[in-house]
Amino acid sequence: MSDPLWAPWRIDYILGKKGPGCVFCTKVARANDREDGILLRGHHAFVMLNAFPYAPAHVMISPYGHVDCLEKLAPEPLAEVMALARLSEMAIREAVRPEGFNVGLNIGRAAGAGIEEHLHLHLLPRWNGDVNFMPMLADTHVMPEALLATFDKLAPAFARAGTAAGYGGKGTTA
Repeated sequence: MSDPLWAPWRIDYILGKKGPGCVFCTKVARANDREDGILLRGHHAFVMLNAFPYAPAHVMISPYGHVDCLEKLAPEPLAEVMALARLSEMAIREAVRPEGFNVGLNIGRAAGAGIEEHLHLHLLPRWNGDVNFMPMLADTHVMPEALLATFDKLAPAFARAGTAAGYGGKGTTA
């Protein structure tokens, strides 16, 4: 039997009022990447921080197109989602030195998708012992830094990786 991954701060997302429209479409249409957590804009997909992360530097890679499953995704965006997952792994490894990663898709509510209408791939850095005693003792998860601090730590690594991968500085805007 596996141990549960506790994330009680996510209850704000689960029970909170949702804004109109799709969060991915809304954020990517705006121009304030730092505030919206958008670390890199590719040609067909983008990388953004999860606002309700399971771990620090938890990112989501999403196509620009509003699709809810892989079968509806054209080959170019599908390939770029995977390319940006690889790039994200490299940038996060450089910036925060995790000891491992969890990577996955949740397609449909039954599979655990919190935002089921827009496909997104989760990439979570992990460290040995990152599920510590706090959840057991106090139903509390320690997030060691605020989202904007995480963004500021990751942004330079994503800018370097994006430039090296030919995205021409489509990284962040402050």
